[in-house]
Amino acid sequence: MRHSSVDRAHFACRTTPLIALLAGLSLAQQSTISSPPIEPVELVRKTVANEIRASKEEGGKFMFRSTKTTAKGSVTKIYIETKQATAGMVVAYDGKPLTPEQRKTELARIERFLKSPEELEKKHRQEQQDAERTLRIVRALPDAFLYEYAGEEQGSATRGKVGDPLVVLKFRPNPKYEPPSRVEQALTGMEGVVMLDARCHRLALIDGRLFKEVSFGWGILGHLDKGGHFLVQQQEITDKDWAISSMKLDITGKVLLVKTLVFSMTEVFSDFKPVPKDITFAQAIDLLEKEETVFAENFSAAAMTEHGVR
Repeated sequence: MRHSSVDRAHFACRTTPLIALLAGLSLAQQSTISSPPIEPVELVRKTVANEIRASKEEGGKFMFRSTKTTAKGSVTKIYIETKQATAGMVVAYDGKPLTPEQRKTELARIERFLKSPEELEKKHRQEQQDAERTLRIVRALPDAFLYEYAGEEQGSATRGKVGDPLVVLKFRPNPKYEPPSRVEQALTGMEGVVMLDARCHRLALIDGRLFKEVSFGWGILGHLDKGGHFLVQQQEITDKDWAISSMKLDITGKVLLVKTLVFSMTEVFSDFKPVPKDITFAQAIDLLEKEETVFAENFSAAAMTEHGVR
């Protein structure tokens, strides 16, 4: 899972739920691997090392689209990676372009970062912290679980590298693993499947489920309920860059014993396009405003065509 500094921040904005849990998968269309090349845990270890290495390298910068769906509806945003922070702008609610009032509010929200260097720096620090918490989960994967081979699948346009075989590994908690902090605590109650590209040593999928309740701070700070589910898929977007293509998260629990935690969402990422590596946050905001206008115009044109207006 890619990216450096702000690239890692962008990775975090798409994978922050990973610090909560990773969860279950049905193993469809898999063939058996009769002679695994190396021990499963060693394959995981090599893949994790490569993911961490990629996160620290200076990769390309991209503009991309995100559509997040929850019980309240869907929100579509366009993001642009910059060295200062990841700029993002809402362009649609429930698939419909912003109203003039919504656009005014959204522009005020993102332009405040241009008016306040302190706000922009705070955003940058938060993205880095989120990225680091996510990487702590990734680093724990070789030690937190026991693995066994479960088959092989082909990489697709949204999972792995097209044409590359993906090794499927089942995982379950390693009873000898002692989580160093609450961040890794959820791993002790999780089982599921990972898919790895053994050629590129990249992580294509993590899918698991909490098979038991997991408590934090001896249960005083809260817990995650049994049955929680998490799915994240990653894809190749250039010859050397990989990015999250989709996430799905369904969890319930308690925070501080009294506050109920209910989180259910699906998020899909698409339309990855390279942008200049030296693009500034201000330039990204200008570009986002233009992209929002194009999105609205395309929506209007499509609507007219659908209703037979030429």
